[in-house]
Amino acid sequence: MPSLSFYATFVKKFFVLPSSYLPYRSTLSFSSLVNDYISGSEKLKPFYLFEPNLSGIEKAIHERTNFPVDRKLLVSVLRHQYSSTPLNPCVERNLLLLENENTFTICTAHQPNLMTGYLYFIYKIIHAIRLAEELANRYPEKKFVPVYYMGSEDNDLQELGNFRYNQRKFVWDAANQTGAFGRMSPKSLETLFTELFKELGPPGKHSEELKNILIQAYLHQPTIAAATRFLVNELFGRFGLIVLDADEPHFKQRFLNVMRDDLLEHHAHFFVQQTILSLEKNYTGQAFPRAINLFYLKDNLRARIEQKNQHWQVVHTNIKWNQDQLIDELTKHPERFSPNVILRGLYQETLLPNVVFIGGGAEVAYWMQLKQVFEYYSVFFPVIMLRQSVLWIDKKAGALKTKLGLTNEELFLEEETLIKKYIRERSTGWEIQDALLHITAGIEMLREQAISVDVTLNRSVDATIQKTRNILSALELKMLRARKRQMSDAVRQIQLIKQMLFPTGHLQERVENFISWYPLYGPRYFDLLKDSFNPLQTQFSIIEVD
Repeated sequence: MPSLSFYATFVKKFFVLPSSYLPYRSTLSFSSLVNDYISGSEKLKPFYLFEPNLSGIEKAIHERTNFPVDRKLLVSVLRHQYSSTPLNPCVERNLLLLENENTFTICTAHQPNLMTGYLYFIYKIIHAIRLAEELANRYPEKKFVPVYYMGSEDNDLQELGNFRYNQRKFVWDAANQTGAFGRMSPKSLETLFTELFKELGPPGKHSEELKNILIQAYLHQPTIAAATRFLVNELFGRFGLIVLDADEPHFKQRFLNVMRDDLLEHHAHFFVQQTILSLEKNYTGQAFPRAINLFYLKDNLRARIEQKNQHWQVVHTNIKWNQDQLIDELTKHPERFSPNVILRGLYQETLLPNVVFIGGGAEVAYWMQLKQVFEYYSVFFPVIMLRQSVLWIDKKAGALKTKLGLTNEELFLEEETLIKKYIRERSTGWEIQDALLHITAGIEMLREQAISVDVTLNRSVDATIQKTRNILSALELKMLRARKRQMSDAVRQIQLIKQMLFPTGHLQERVENFISWYPLYGPRYFDLLKDSFNPLQTQFSIIEVD
């Protein structure tokens, strides 16, 4: 994130260089499952239907027509959800398109994190927008609508109620509210906003514009879900993005049979467990099913449901049903039952005429566990596409990168590994590997002589070699420290660029928030990102700004 001192000297005329790309594997930041999936490994092909490429998307478009959805209900509910949000003409156009059978959606999903949370929230949405545009150009006889599926029923306040700005973590206590995050009132955010706005900068048109958007979203809307819809619509409505809130009684009604089966028969648990056993031959599981994959959602409560003998209990409450009572509650109030991660995608695909789901690495991993569940319930299993990842290199970081002569791939190395590599390539005299080989060879020559005296001395030779290695490794460390002192300026610059581009030691997109960039670029920030995305190229994007 640019520092405040940099804000003061930032030159507002900027030029974005063409994006460069790195294979995800080269960033050392993604799991073996994700790397194998995007490289088309045979080990994963049994766990999905369509390849994450244009050929796979073409097949998915063709197959999707065999899985109709209730478009009338979908559009009706969406219009109701947008009733208090100004409709951008592009959103209105896409709502009309959704009524037609030749219109398909490109969907991404995320919880309504405060202020959108992490940058990857933004990247997911822009990837969906770009892919919808790309497919519309390639297949003009069909229409494609980008959709942000809002998981507003999540109740993880610790995860959703905070964001980072200017190297500071802002945390909302939610005024002691509990239950679904999307249902919470955002009114108590006024104090947090007062603190944020003291730091927001640089001063100017875009900062004032952002403040106004945030105030209108969070202080003039009744719930976090409504605030998130307003905010996302303000940022992306001009691209035709549609926001769908899954916390909706009419939608839950369409999902009632699946929820009933999960409560009584637990088929999702059975099929996912089977898949996990197959995946674990090569990979670590990502999402683990429970016998019941539903929460009970009412008022300020969202808690798991467990079956105990012939009764169903909401954990940590006195709410309990027998089977007849449970089914009566489900039938009369399906909105009180909330899918967990195992059923969320199934619910999504029941509602939308979707062909591609765009998600992060963890989402790709847990979707690999769900194919059998989709097949059992006869729900369409879409193309699963890894979202675009981005490293944004501003002018200051770019100047450091050039001065140090670092490659894009080197930027992703661990800090200490990068420092050692830098020193190794630019200085000599501190590494002991050659000396260690010669010394070890000499000791090995003595082994036969020692053994000829006493065969039990073989262990003593091994111990001597290990002791020598330890002594020389300690000496090498001291020599490295000496080289670091001699090259202290370069070492500090490496530490600085790592701090700038990988805050707290993590990928920029997993820590920072878009409000670090909006005051500088305004709405054009999203255009610059969108123009740099290649929605069908599965590589890590690096954007350098001058």
